[in-house]
Order: sequence, then structure tokens, then C-alpha cells
Amino acid sequence: MTPARNIGKPQGAMELLNCRRLPGRVNAMEAAILLGFQEHDITALIAAKLLTPLGKPAPNSTKYFASADVIEAAQDRSWLSHATRIVARHWSEKNSRNKAASSAPECIAS
Repeated sequence: MTPARNIGKPQGAMELLNCRRLPGRVNAMEAAILLGFQEHDITALIAAKLLTPLGKPAPNSTKYFASADVIEAAQDRSWLSHATRIVARHWSEKNSRNKAASSAPECIAS
């Protein structure tokens, strides 16, 4: 396994993808690399129950995933298609909320 500090770099991602054997569990960044998503998309996949973290982690704790589950999901075309739609919908809704909030008229108190 490569050190975590190298995973964010392109060389580190390639080292992860070229591992002969993955560890039993991977963190969100490594899962994102294996699935072909961005790290910030993993939270949307967890919320949609498409990815299940190991154990019962606290909301603000590091999430780990079974590498076998991640690899299985990465090889399932229908899962990837569904996950892609979920992530696209998540960011579309988030962007529309941000636009609505920024375009709302401000109340001026006198």
C-alpha cells in the first residue's frame, strides 16, 4: 500500500491502481480513486446508501470501506451508472440551492 500522503498525487493514484493486492479496507480517497469519482462525491454515495462504510463511524470520523465491495461496485456497470446519476443529481440540487440563496432579495431593516 502506498503512503496516504502520496495518494492525492497522480503518481500515488497510479501506484494504488497498480497494486497487486489491495488492503482489506480503503479510505474515502482510495475508494474514490478505485471507483473513478472525486473524493467529495463519496459523501453523496454514502447518503444514497450506494456505499456502506465499515462499522458505525461517527459522522465526522474517517470512513473506511471494504476493498472487495469497492472493486465489486467498480466492475458493475449498472451500479456505476446509477451512482453517476446520483452524484450528478446531488451537485445539481446543491448548485440550484446556492443560486436560489444568492438571488433571493435581501430584507432591509429600518
